[in-house]
Amino acid sequence: MTAARTGSDNCSPRETSIVIWGARGHAMVLGEFLTRFGHPIVATFDNDTQAVPPLPGVPLHYGQAGLEDWLRSQSDLQQIRGLVAVGGDRGGLRLQIQQLLMDSGIAPLPAAIHDTAFVAADAKLGPGSQVLALAAVCTRAQLGAACIINTRASVDHEGQLGDGVHLAPGATLAGCVTVGNRTMIGAGAIVLPRIRIGHDTVVGAGAVVTRDLPDGVVAYGNPARVVRANGPG
Repeated sequence: MTAARTGSDNCSPRETSIVIWGARGHAMVLGEFLTRFGHPIVATFDNDTQAVPPLPGVPLHYGQAGLEDWLRSQSDLQQIRGLVAVGGDRGGLRLQIQQLLMDSGIAPLPAAIHDTAFVAADAKLGPGSQVLALAAVCTRAQLGAACIINTRASVDHEGQLGDGVHLAPGATLAGCVTVGNRTMIGAGAIVLPRIRIGHDTVVGAGAVVTRDLPDGVVAYGNPARVVRANGPG
């Protein structure tokens, strides 16, 4: 896994075009800064046939059938990369769609990193991961595939995030926190050092996590307490 800042010399070339799966606000956020760094958005996709195009002048196609139709119009996918703009507690779906794009010949962007974000030189980001405005990924942190570190969220030193994790805006992970696959940490939540959070778990907005949480639960409050089971994301 390699970290890459969009628009830098260490990432996909500026002429690389992007397709985005997702037609909501998150697609707008990605589209805004990717285009500023010279990555044109050439198509968007969404499963919701009632969705409207999220980016001016960029066509929206619906579902796998729409993807297949679009692929038939393309002669070369070598300079096209994909990103999945599906947030919230739908990390499993985000991973499935990223795999669908890969199976269709569209490799994920190594990472999309906003120009105001901080990513340590020795941090490792999985393919398709996104680090948004004012977010931080600190030294020796490791993120799996298709993670989202949203606006002002932070992963402190030696954090370990599995595939499909989403840190909502303002979420804070202290040092040496481990988060399982497909888990979501809600807006403004705080996780204390060396805590382990399981797979497919949701931590509610504003929660303060002071002890380990198991797989497949919803927890919130200060201190955070398990309130019910949660299915796979």
